[in-house]
Amino acid sequence: MLDGGLSAVYTFFNPNVPGASFGVYNTLRQSHLCRDLNLPYFHLGYWLRDTRKMDYKANFQLLESLVNGVWREFTRAAFESAF
Repeated sequence: MLDGGLSAVYTFFNPNVPGASFGVYNTLRQSHLCRDLNLPYFHLGYWLRDTRKMDYKANFQLLESLVNGVWREFTRAAFESAF
């Protein structure tokens, strides 16, 4: 828990369980918890390009990314072509 939000940085799951969608489940559960606690932000945690287990994060909007010290909207197109 952070000031003003929740962080999923330390959410772990096994990406090799077919059809399980643990990342999606955890994200939905934690975002609902954030809403229930009246917290304005939910941090999905780090994202590493070309890491299949993190691809689900692109399906959640509105995303923001810290780029050169400035928070910017991070669209799915930007997600797919980043870096």
